[in-house]
Amino acid sequence: MPSQDLNSSNPSHDEEDGDDYMNMVIAEPSAPKEKETYTQRRLRKQRESEAKGRVKSKAERAADEAAAREVALSKSLLDSENKGLAMMAKMGFKGGALGSKNNIGARLDPIGINMKEDRGGIGLDTEKKRKFREEVEKEGKRVKAEEGEYRERVRKEREDARLESLFGAAMRVAERMDGEKEEEEAIKNGQVDEITKRTISTKPLKQINVLWRGLVRQREEKERDRRMRYDLHQSLSRLPTYDDPDEDKEDKKALGKDKIQHTLVEDLEEEDPELDAFIALDPAERLHKLVLHLREEYNYCFWCKFTYPDKEMDGCPGLTEEDHD
Repeated sequence: MPSQDLNSSNPSHDEEDGDDYMNMVIAEPSAPKEKETYTQRRLRKQRESEAKGRVKSKAERAADEAAAREVALSKSLLDSENKGLAMMAKMGFKGGALGSKNNIGARLDPIGINMKEDRGGIGLDTEKKRKFREEVEKEGKRVKAEEGEYRERVRKEREDARLESLFGAAMRVAERMDGEKEEEEAIKNGQVDEITKRTISTKPLKQINVLWRGLVRQREEKERDRRMRYDLHQSLSRLPTYDDPDEDKEDKKALGKDKIQHTLVEDLEEEDPELDAFIALDPAERLHKLVLHLREEYNYCFWCKFTYPDKEMDGCPGLTEEDHD
């Protein structure tokens, strides 16, 4: 039996069973697949849709439908391509108005189509129009009323301001005439030395006629405030209303404190219901009372700016401002 060499090998068997390391191709390791983001996915789908053909949006489709509907409605119903006309032609319709031939002025064109896109009833549009028209009319009336009220309010404010100015002028005239009358009486009675021309009235406020008492009170308040500001500016340690019992009476008289104290403290701090009631009146009524007083007491017409010699006041047109226009 022939011996077998254990070291010998079959070449064909080695080629089939063994690996050819010389001709082996080593593949590069594949990278892990990256996760697609939302933006990348949206862009990818957009590119795919553009490649297949762009799909119109809902708004674009609705706009195309509305445009097609407008084109269809703009065509006449008597067009040869209209299906309804073709059906009527088969039934013998040859054009013209329906009904009797003697029907003059009959409609030749069919009633137009009015598209209704909402879900409301047939009469809803008419009701909405009626309510809208009523609201518009109501708003117009309200605006006109407000404009009228505003104009009337502005007119009244301007008229009141004008009457207040005239009333102030009439008060100054009445005060001047009253002062002249008191001066004449003092001269007749030989009391010339007692006539003073002070900024502040030496007479208590309640003894002054209420018709021009407000003017005197206002002037005294201004004088009081002026004196207090002056004393405070001079860094005095006490107010001008302080009454020093140790101060000489002659010094008080020289400084005018004896009469100023009375006016500033007693008159200005006391309540005056009569003056308050008079000021609360309408400016036209206050002015009328003052004008009437000037005519009765001094024969003076505030509108004529003239003092007449007697009570008759011949030549004066009347009592009111309108009489002198």
